[in-house]
Amino acid sequence: MSEFISPALSGAVAGLGVAMPMGAMSVLLLQEAMRHRRTAMAAAAGIATVDLAYAAVATALGPWVASRVTPVEAWIRLLSAAVLLWIAGRALYRGRTLPAPEPGRARTRVIPSGGEGPGEPPPAAPAGPHSGPTAGTEPGAGVGAGVGAAPGPAKAFARYVALTAVNPTTALYFAALTTAQASTLTTPATGAAFLAGVAAASLLWQQTLVAIGAAAGRRISPAVRAWTFRLGYGLVAAYALKLAFPLP
Repeated sequence: MSEFISPALSGAVAGLGVAMPMGAMSVLLLQEAMRHRRTAMAAAAGIATVDLAYAAVATALGPWVASRVTPVEAWIRLLSAAVLLWIAGRALYRGRTLPAPEPGRARTRVIPSGGEGPGEPPPAAPAGPHSGPTAGTEPGAGVGAGVGAAPGPAKAFARYVALTAVNPTTALYFAALTTAQASTLTTPATGAAFLAGVAAASLLWQQTLVAIGAAAGRRISPAVRAWTFRLGYGLVAAYALKLAFPLP
C-alpha cells in the first residue's frame, strides 16, 4: 500500500500546483458561482476533468507531448488569448449597465385591518419572473452577465472543458512533471494512484472556489456584484493580453 501513497500524494501536489494559481479560469469560475452555483459546480468538474485528461496523457506520453506542443505553443497561446478576450469583451458589453435598484419594502404601510395604504405596493408580489430566485437560478443571476437563467450544468461543463483545454500551459506542466518523475511512475498502478491524486486535488480546489463565490454572491448587493463582475472580467482580459505576448 505504501508504494501507492507516494505517487498519490505527488499527484495531489501536482493537481494543486496547476489548480491553485488564480488565473483566468479561476476568475471565470468565481463569477459563475456568484450567479449560478449548480452550473459553477459542473464547470468546476469540467476544469478538473481537463486536468485529469492532460495528466493521463502526460503520464503515458510525457516526452512525446512536450516535443509536439512546444513548437506550436505560441500559436496555441494566441488562440487561447483570443478566446478569453472574446469572452471578457462580450461579458463586459452585456454587463455595461448597473442593475436597477430594487424597490424598498419599507414604504409599505400595513393598516390594522390587514389592508394597505393607498398607492402602496403589496407586501408580497405574486410569483413571477421578478419575484425572486427560481429553480436553478441564484440570487442576482444575470447581473453583469446579461443572462437571466442558468445555462445548464451540461453546457457549463462543456464550455469550461473547452476553455481549459485550449491552454497549453497545463499540458506542458504535466508533461514536464511526469517526465521528471518517470522513475517513480513505472507501473499502471502507480500511474493510476498519481492520476487519482491529481483529480481529487484539482476537483477539491475548484469546488472550494465555487463555495467561496456562491457565499459571496449571497452576501453582496446587486450593484456591488456587478462591479465585481466587471473587475473580474477586466482581469480576464488583462490575463489574455499577457498570454498573447510575445506574439509568434
